[in-house]
Amino acid sequence: MTERMRVLLDANVVLDVLAARQPFFPLAARVWAAVEGERVDGLLAAHTVTTLHYLLRRHSDAPRTAAALADLLRVFEVAPVNGSVLQSALAIPGPDFEDAVQIAAAIAAGASHLVTRNPRDFQACPIPILQPAELIALIAAA
Repeated sequence: MTERMRVLLDANVVLDVLAARQPFFPLAARVWAAVEGERVDGLLAAHTVTTLHYLLRRHSDAPRTAAALADLLRVFEVAPVNGSVLQSALAIPGPDFEDAVQIAAAIAAGASHLVTRNPRDFQACPIPILQPAELIALIAAA
């Protein structure tokens, strides 16, 4: 039996689902469904959860935001962002420290892939980068 893929999702993919952002929603929802259906193990960096709360709260009330995050935490595992992860992120080249933290959290949590709509932002990533459509295609081929 092959081991399930363990993927860390960039915040943009999750926000596409939570905010039903078009035209990205359909593919992002399929990624979410693959995690929820246990076809892949899904991870979110801890700081992604706080960022999502901030962004959702700007456009929704507190109870809806809390419900969305509770659903998120039911489906996804949280990849810790601690001092060690932040130190590792400092050594990753690139202009965006937040992206480096995503990479370092993915590595520390044992992710096999990082899923994002912005692969150019993750050129320094030593693990494979997938866009949502690529992940869906890999799942379908398995």
